[in-house]
Formats: sequence, structure tokens, C-alpha cells
Amino acid sequence: MLEERFEQDNPWKEAIEKYFPEFIALLFPHVYKDIDWEKGWESLDNELQQVVRDAEVGTRRVDKLVKVWRKNGKEQWVLIHIEIQAQKDEEFPERIFVYNYRIFDRYRQPVASFAVLIDSNKSWRPTNFEYELWGSRHRLDFVTVKLLDYKKRISELEMSNNPFAVVILAQLQAMSTQQNNQARFQAKLKLIRMLYEKGYSKENILELFRFIDWLMTLPKELSERINAVLLAYEKGGSMPYITSIERDAIERGLQQGLQQGLQQGLQQGRKQEVLITTKRQLTRKFGAIGLDLSNQLEQQSLEVLEELTEALLDFASISELTSWLTQHKSV
Repeated sequence: MLEERFEQDNPWKEAIEKYFPEFIALLFPHVYKDIDWEKGWESLDNELQQVVRDAEVGTRRVDKLVKVWRKNGKEQWVLIHIEIQAQKDEEFPERIFVYNYRIFDRYRQPVASFAVLIDSNKSWRPTNFEYELWGSRHRLDFVTVKLLDYKKRISELEMSNNPFAVVILAQLQAMSTQQNNQARFQAKLKLIRMLYEKGYSKENILELFRFIDWLMTLPKELSERINAVLLAYEKGGSMPYITSIERDAIERGLQQGLQQGLQQGLQQGRKQEVLITTKRQLTRKFGAIGLDLSNQLEQQSLEVLEELTEALLDFASISELTSWLTQHKSV
């Protein structure tokens, strides 16, 4: 079930994108200390997609390609290749090897590959790929983190102020409560309360809640109990943000549409969902998109918005986006 969800949609990529420095600090502290964070970092996922298309090996899960600068006094940069793996895959080491080489071949810059294994197989811990022929040997060693190992560090994660600690806790709790919905219900409420106890900003609370909610799914009855508890907390002022998440807007769109006819409701709900996703993708790519552009997007038809989601990767600037919208303006 967990693997199926990873095939359909995976917020791990969004979590790493949002909290990349925190991700590195928590899971790869030796790397964090060697990066010059003042120079910033740059996601190269578009470029990685080209590498992936050129060298597909096995089943893809989540991968990230990021450019950073090192603290060595030089204007040198390295590429960090990250893979999140949710199940044992015999082809996984070979895939990392191929991607690592392809990235190096494309950029001619050092490439470091990191694997985060979130599967439940305790003994599966790949760390290298190699082959040899007639004395000629080729080998890649990559850095592996096994999330199961963090079960021994639950209390440390709960005390940490690093937002990515919540991501790891949610993943561990999702794995350990897979067959126990009551335990998952309690664990989910505990994690949500933790978001407020740590004093996170509204943005961080909503981002992390979205991850928790996606990963720790519950049957309808328990989901309704979760919503009732959250609503009570919100009315009491303890949790003022949770019920304003984007999913509520989607549901409201569906409910309003049902009053006007089932088909129209489904269309409205789908449009709201696509609109929210599009705005989030644009914000991540260009930063704040502004009220005018936001209103312009809301005026588009579902068909135009769906076409836009396919074209997003091709835009290099907001001006290119606005030009595209002008050409594809909904009638």
C-alpha cells in the first residue's frame, strides 16, 4: 500500500525541496558542515529529468539533483544526487551508478550520491555498485541512510527543532502503525500537536501537516475524528491554521458543485485542485507570483490549467508564463 502511494504521488520530494538545508543537517551532518550555505543552493530537477530520460534504469521513486558550493575557499561547486527508496530493489545500486556517471558526464563536476532507504527490510543496505572485466574495474560508493535506524532516536527527533525531524517521525510512525489504525490515530494527533508546541510558523505548520496527513492515512471514521479534534482545537485558538489547508478548499469546491449538479461539482473540485497545485509549483519555481497573476490563473478553464501543468517546466521566467497565458486565454 505504501509503495503504491509512492508511485502515485510523493511529498518527500516537496519536503526536501522546502527543507533542503535541514534535510542535509539532520541526515548528513558531515556534508552540512562543508557547504557554504551563504551562497545558497539550486535545484536542478529539470536537468535531472533529461538525465533520467536518457538513462532509465529500473523503477524510479524520488530523486533530487541539487547544486551547492563548498567551504574550501574555491569557487567550486558539487552536485548532490539524492534518491529516496521505499522498497528493496536489486537494480537500485546500478541506477545510482548510472545517474551519477550521467550527471558527471553532463556537467564535468564532482557528483555526490546519497540514498535514503525508507523500506522495512532491515538487512537491505546497498552502499556501492561495481563491475570488473579482465582486470578492469569500475566502482561507485554512495552514502546510505537507513530510516529504520532512527527508531532508536525517536526521543532525539521529538526534541529537535529541525522541521525535517517531523518528516522522519511521520515516516517512521506511518511504517510502525500500518496495521494498527488506533495507534496511527494517536500518533498522528501527537505529531500535529508537536507542530504547535515547537512554535513553527504558519507556513511550516501547513507544509508539515500536509506531509503528515498524506503519509498517515486513516479510515473515514478516524479521519472524521481527527477533523473534529482539530476543529475543536481551532475554535479554542490552539490550532488556528490546520483547517485552512488547501484540501478544505477542494472539498468546499466539490460540495458547492454538488448543489449545482454532480458533474459540475466534480469539475469545480478538479479545477480547484489543479489550480492549487499550479500555484504551488509556480511559487516554488519563481517565488511569490503576485495577486494579478493569481487572479489571472483563477480565471482560466480547467482545460487550460491542465495544459499549463504540462508546460511549467519549459518556462524560464514569469514573462514567458504570462505570454503563454495570453496565447491560451480561456474563452
